[in-house]
Amino acid sequence: MSGDLTALRAQVLAANLALPASGLVTLTWGNASAIDRDLGLVVIKPSGVDYAALTSADLVVLDLDGNVVQGSARPSTDTPTHLALYRAFPSIGAVVHTHSTWATAWAQAEHEIPLMGTTHADLSPHAIPLTRALTEDEIQAGYEAATGTVLIEAVAEVGPVELPCALVRQHGPFCWGPDCASAVDCAVTLEEVARLASITMTLAPLSKTLDAPLRNKHYERKHGPHAYYGQAPHS
Repeated sequence: MSGDLTALRAQVLAANLALPASGLVTLTWGNASAIDRDLGLVVIKPSGVDYAALTSADLVVLDLDGNVVQGSARPSTDTPTHLALYRAFPSIGAVVHTHSTWATAWAQAEHEIPLMGTTHADLSPHAIPLTRALTEDEIQAGYEAATGTVLIEAVAEVGPVELPCALVRQHGPFCWGPDCASAVDCAVTLEEVARLASITMTLAPLSKTLDAPLRNKHYERKHGPHAYYGQAPHS
């Protein structure tokens, strides 16, 4: 039994539709997925389907081994990357991949995004990492799965909570979070962080990174145990 994934399908559809609406994808260059941890099932965008035509019924459901359990379309070609992240990090509930302009430019330049200001610190207290280069064998034997491997390596030391995104070398950004909305927010924020870093380094190539006290304050006030950004949840 695949279980009732109606709500999750709706969330994944909304996440996918948010990507072009936010200016993060061109044509069909992106995808979003989410996992039901209790069922062990992932809902993901089908490969190459135009966002304007995408419906909940088009979404593909797979198990963590990549077996399709619902849907007649081929899943996104990036599915093995998404599955690798879900298998490696139980805290991840949704994954977003785009080829957004500014973040992809940093990936193509083969450069991590340095932590230069408080906007970045609100997202992560670390530079946004760049994955290592894939070997020829990795590219030929299982390119998309190997992409998942290098993403896992890039964030494993500090974990996917403090590092909710990374740049795949010469490819583009992957972002994640506990749910679809947070993964999309991460992708939007990362694109702005990449844009600001690009402009900053154009204006002042020798700009220093953000001082640690200010970095820590901005991250902790949004994400720390005593966070106070936003409104308290209703009891």
